[in-house]
Amino acid sequence: MPALIFDCDGVLADTERDGHLVAFNQTFDEFGLPVHWTEADYAVKVLIGGGKERLASLLTPEFVAEAELPTDPAEQAALVAQWHKRKTEIYTALVASGALPGRPGIERIVVEAAAHGYTLAVASTSAEASVRAVLEHTVGAERASAFHVFAGDIVTAKKPAPDIYLAALEALDLQPDEAVVVEDSNNGLRAALAAGLNTIVTVSSFTVGEDFTGAALVVSSLGEPGDPSFTVLADAASIHPRGFVEIADIDAVLALAAPTHDPLPSPTEVPR
Repeated sequence: MPALIFDCDGVLADTERDGHLVAFNQTFDEFGLPVHWTEADYAVKVLIGGGKERLASLLTPEFVAEAELPTDPAEQAALVAQWHKRKTEIYTALVASGALPGRPGIERIVVEAAAHGYTLAVASTSAEASVRAVLEHTVGAERASAFHVFAGDIVTAKKPAPDIYLAALEALDLQPDEAVVVEDSNNGLRAALAAGLNTIVTVSSFTVGEDFTGAALVVSSLGEPGDPSFTVLADAASIHPRGFVEIADIDAVLALAAPTHDPLPSPTEVPR
């Protein structure tokens, strides 16, 4: 049985600007930290895989001194974990409030894929609680219960390392040519390609200018029938979606030869 594996943030919902960024800044306020990330700041931070890792990037010697934080690495790690726990609580409350609607075509393609025998999964470096909250809000609790979720700290190396996708393939007992990935970022695409997975990219608000060389298909979203905003941005595999991405297009990507593993530019080299 083939699998359709989704990233979470930027794929299931455009969560970064109106969800994660808001939650990070509220966390900083609650803990009295002298920092507030603008959208421009966060466009750089999203290049770091994982929320804890983004928080840890604050801990320069200058910031530690200004915020009067401990210098012991173990104490800093405990603080980061505390900040991240609170940030996840704020974020999941935002999701539950309906502030982050699902992206076009997600619920539709999930229904189609399930009807055509695909195993459904999410592979994300976000906290599992955050992923499950977005998933349930996007496709409903009943459909979400059918998903395999691979998230958070189940792997040490976050995207663009392939570890999360390799873990998913192992757990699902699949070869790379038995799965298709839906991603939204250069980091995610690099992770999928390194795992040997063919990938569809649906660009999001923070990733629209990134390099997606190696993707089978790059689109503005999965789209909905009759949606005039749906745009094909690159179609390297000649999938030719007809106004939106449907299950026949997923099947066509699944049938492709394994992608090359040539490295893409690192995120810091990607123009934004």
